[in-house]
Amino acid sequence: MVEQGGEPAADDVHPPQTAVRDAVARALAEDVLPLGDLTAALVPTGTRCRLAVVARQHGVVAGQRCAEEAFATVDGALEVTWCRPDGSTVDPGDVIAEVDGDLRPILTAERTALNFLAHLSGVATLTRRFVDAVCAVDPAVRVLDTRKTTPGLRALEKAAVRAGGGHNHRASLSDAVLVKDNHLAGTTITDAVARARAMWPGRMVEVECDRADQVVEASRAGATAVLLDNMSPDEAARCAALARRSAVEGEILVEVSGGVDLESAPRYAAAGVDVISVGALTHSAPVLDLGLDLRAEPAAGED
Repeated sequence: MVEQGGEPAADDVHPPQTAVRDAVARALAEDVLPLGDLTAALVPTGTRCRLAVVARQHGVVAGQRCAEEAFATVDGALEVTWCRPDGSTVDPGDVIAEVDGDLRPILTAERTALNFLAHLSGVATLTRRFVDAVCAVDPAVRVLDTRKTTPGLRALEKAAVRAGGGHNHRASLSDAVLVKDNHLAGTTITDAVARARAMWPGRMVEVECDRADQVVEASRAGATAVLLDNMSPDEAARCAALARRSAVEGEILVEVSGGVDLESAPRYAAAGVDVISVGALTHSAPVLDLGLDLRAEPAAGED
């Protein structure tokens, strides 16, 4: 994983290729079926062009693999050259990528490629804003996403969070145990932690707490982590200290979540927590404004 606030490693910002292929195939089918691209058919066969993906806003790029897959699926002969790969910061007017080849398939793949790039770059951009706000107070505090993702796009959106310098919470219900309020309708915190430890040794066991007494019970029961849910920064500071004093082995991860925004994130970072999880990174990120612009071809004899 990237260190908080640093540039993400090149091999860490991309989603699994299987997830990319599946998402792009569904998006292209949605756009092209049942009769194909009627308007692109008006363009004379063999018309070759170079077009550029250009940023209209300041932001962080994500979605490179999806755009590549969209162009390659429509026409494997298209050439895509990246000037600003995933994780790069861009300003208005910056060229993110150039696409060379037959104009017809470029036009057919254009909207699918831009939809993925704009959405995922929006996720990366919002993530970077949260990371910067938190790092200004405490670089050791990590910003995480949640499972509040677009159905079918989780792997892509979580990769975009990494491109923005953030970290990923569990990707599925199989990754860790998170005991929430609804689970407690049928058990107690102490019993839930004990059963989780017995059933899945070595797995992270986290307990969502909205009261101080729950924090104490979870910490004494041996939970790996406590999630302070919808607490104010002052309440979070008190409960973070309480969790560490009550922890069986003296070590426990303290997460805060619920209602965190860019204004409050630095205050939570100053409260002594380890992790701030923000659902808005994926469920409320505005798209990054991008365009696909025709590039002027060089005159004969020019480089």
